[in-house]
Amino acid sequence: MTIPAKYENGVFRPLVELKIEEGTVVEVYVPQREEAKPRSIGDLGFAGMWAHRDDIADGVTYVNSLRDKPGR
Repeated sequence: MTIPAKYENGVFRPLVELKIEEGTVVEVYVPQREEAKPRSIGDLGFAGMWAHRDDIADGVTYVNSLRDKPGR
């Protein structure tokens, strides 16, 4: 059987009620976590969201125009 559990303070705590005898010896398999790979900005959901806008040539220019002329 596979039992979901959480590891806290050095102890695996089952997340569901178990019907096994107290003191039963079990084996625990912990899958290795994959190493986080650096992501490209293009992988993020907001990349290119203003591509269709003619009034935003590039992000830096747009932000500078907002900063230099607030309220427009």
